[in-house]
Amino acid sequence: MKRRVAREIIVQSLYQMEMNEVESGEAVEMLLEEASEENETERVISDEVLLKDYVLSHVNGIWEAKPAIDDMLEHYLKGWQMSRLSRVDRQILRLAAYEMIYQDDVPAKVAVNEAIELAKHFGTEDSGKFVNGVLGKMIQDLEELKTNRS
Repeated sequence: MKRRVAREIIVQSLYQMEMNEVESGEAVEMLLEEASEENETERVISDEVLLKDYVLSHVNGIWEAKPAIDDMLEHYLKGWQMSRLSRVDRQILRLAAYEMIYQDDVPAKVAVNEAIELAKHFGTEDSGKFVNGVLGKMIQDLEELKTNRS
């Protein structure tokens, strides 16, 4: 299972959940089905069961921790509010914050680099720079954020 593919599906699932108010299982199932039927994205899905479990676990974890993650991110958005961000940028930031603060198996720099790549792929021309700026500030306080996570 490639984590890049998993991250793309996680971001898309979170987007679907927020946009269409669907449950996590429905969003993930729909995206995995779409990915296997229409391989326009050229995704290689080698182990769909493992991928589904990984994605669903992360989507549910992010959704459950969303209030705490959003509060943390608000602190680093200097002049912005979560509600004013594009839906794509918001989901990418949530994923990166979750990986950095709630997951011990992803180095923070990897989470940031992956988030930047996702932002460049799914977001606007400036999304990569914006995500980098927010997460760059956040990474400086990472140990404190991990200690205070709820």
